[in-house]
Amino acid sequence: MSEKEFDYMNVIPLVDVMLVMLTIVLTTSSFIATGNIPVELPRAGKSNIEALKTEVVEITRAGQLHLNGKAVSTDELKRALNSRERSTAILIRADRSINLQVFVDVLDAVKSMGFKTVSLQTENKL
Repeated sequence: MSEKEFDYMNVIPLVDVMLVMLTIVLTTSSFIATGNIPVELPRAGKSNIEALKTEVVEITRAGQLHLNGKAVSTDELKRALNSRERSTAILIRADRSINLQVFVDVLDAVKSMGFKTVSLQTENKL
């Protein structure tokens, strides 16, 4: 018996395998990729935060706490905020050169008491 020679090579299975591999690589690389996604944030005008009941917590450069302009310790801050309604907005104004741990401690105390509206005041950078 004589064998018939191939006139062409079937590359369809090879193409199918390569497309599956390409899909796996692209999907995996999107999960691995690190870096910043370029997003241009919207600009907002003045907010109407004064219309809400707001408690202002200030942290000075030295790490001292003030609640509505009155100097308090961390424990006094917790006691004072504990008597407030949980719907009250909390505005944290912190000096940019403070120790990060001081800010985290204040934020953790406020969040652990159940306050849902917590804001950090910043300056507009134009």
